Amino acid sequence: MKESMYDRIYSVVNMVPPGKVATYGQIARIAGRCSARNVGYAMSSVPPESNVPWHRVINSRGSVSVRSHGEPCTAQRQMLETEGIVFSTAGTVDLVRFGWQGPPLDTGSDER
Repeated sequence: MKESMYDRIYSVVNMVPPGKVATYGQIARIAGRCSARNVGYAMSSVPPESNVPWHRVINSRGSVSVRSHGEPCTAQRQMLETEGIVFSTAGTVDLVRFGWQGPPLDTGSDER
């Protein structure tokens, strides 16, 4: 069975550990064959009963993206702060400090 784009995106987002964030573009690059915008759509479509940590995905400026009503999601910021993420007075996250480095690279070596 072919994995859908959203399934690929959700699989990558599930790898982001508590206390770390990833950007929409980063998730898109890792998931492959999609854009940062696709990741945004996928995050807004996460079913409420799901365990996908959608709140750990932020924009490339290190901030919570504005929602359709024109304001950032305060619940997302609160969830991140609960995990230890610190926001600057400007409302941004230090991506060097809190950014997820991505999944371990498979070097393809079979050394034993």
